[in-house]
Amino acid sequence: MLLTTGQAAEELGCAVTTFRRLVHAGLLPGLSRRGVRVMIPLSAVQALSARRHAPLHQLNTQEIAVLRVDTAQPADDADRDWIGFATTLTPDSLLKALRGWWRCDAASVAAGGVLPVTLSGYVVAVLTGLECWEKNTEGRHAFPDARLAGYVTDLATPHTVITSSMDGDRRLAELLLGTRLSSHSGGAIAYVSTPTSD
Repeated sequence: MLLTTGQAAEELGCAVTTFRRLVHAGLLPGLSRRGVRVMIPLSAVQALSARRHAPLHQLNTQEIAVLRVDTAQPADDADRDWIGFATTLTPDSLLKALRGWWRCDAASVAAGGVLPVTLSGYVVAVLTGLECWEKNTEGRHAFPDARLAGYVTDLATPHTVITSSMDGDRRLAELLLGTRLSSHSGGAIAYVSTPTSD
């Protein structure tokens, strides 16, 4: 059975624009077209609905920052071609697209030790190596030594790619990739308390 993007969004309880970001980022398998409509297999939507929530209680910190991104768009920066997430980006391009420049409390981001990257509420990439940061004249921060621990290429299965050989990075990527992680913020960076802080 195939669903329209509107039906899929209704099934998941989210806005159509929120669901379309997953489609445009290339995260859903088995898509087909009927005229101008994109059709999604019901099984893929059910798999999204069944994704577990991020096990934040397993992180040894009181709070983590979450980078909330949109589908990759061309960037107007000298040091990167894209900003945002798409499965079509190479790991190098993806890292450059995600590691800055953001308005944030850089020290709080670094203290969390990990930066889950979410698209429409799902963790699609994980950044580590956040100990150092730079600040530009607009008050935005970048993390030049950030490492891409891993990313998702298929959110329904999910299928992940682990890109770091460091044990700690691999553990965090395996723990968080493909999970659901809701966060609320007026900007790209949100801060989420972990259950260990209670």
